[in-house]
Amino acid sequence: MLKIRAFCPVCEEKTSLDYIEGHRKVLEDYGILNVTSYNKDWIKNPHAYGVVAEKDGELVGGIRVEIADGIHKLPVETAVGKMDPKVYELVSKHRMEGGTGELCGLWNSKAVAGQGISILLVRAAISLINQLKFRTLLGICAEYSLPMFSRVGFIIDTSLGENGNFKYPTSEYQANVVGILNAESLATSTPFDRERMLFLRNNPHITTKETGPKGELEIEYNLLVPCFKPVEESLIEKQI
Repeated sequence: MLKIRAFCPVCEEKTSLDYIEGHRKVLEDYGILNVTSYNKDWIKNPHAYGVVAEKDGELVGGIRVEIADGIHKLPVETAVGKMDPKVYELVSKHRMEGGTGELCGLWNSKAVAGQGISILLVRAAISLINQLKFRTLLGICAEYSLPMFSRVGFIIDTSLGENGNFKYPTSEYQANVVGILNAESLATSTPFDRERMLFLRNNPHITTKETGPKGELEIEYNLLVPCFKPVEESLIEKQI
């Protein structure tokens, strides 16, 4: 059985370090090591939350949601902000209009390759938005992963870069800055993916079956976010 669960990096250092190591191995296999979502800064970020997939006690995949708090830059800002400063304006605008966050750091190991774990992690992470209490979800995705991100509601922001395109993480690759303008209603996702995300939102702790490319998978979900603290509350405490 595969387990997919939410965690708070500031409360689970070992899980965070295992996540970083698993992500490193995957990027190394592709010869990529300069991706901004691959770093350790988020471990100490109180507004970063993770979702991991575990099999036989080992991490086999992960993804994060980082909330814009006006202090910590989102990975998309660090990644392409120097190429197009309008990214900073975009994040600031959405932060002031209901809050915004970023879906980032997606990876899965070779042990589960081809089983459809990536889309399960993406849907699970997006289902957390009602708990994390913000409105707009951003991301930066590679060209090959755009179809998957489109399924769950992401739309290319053509106002950025070259019609939404950036040469990232190297000149050999193309990436897109994407967003879900209403991550609560999920209106831009496909009907099937929307139904699955709303199902997880309404049933965050459940064992169920998911259909992947290699057949059915039994998944134990635990998507109740531990130790959540609203951005406004923690910033007030910091000022005091």
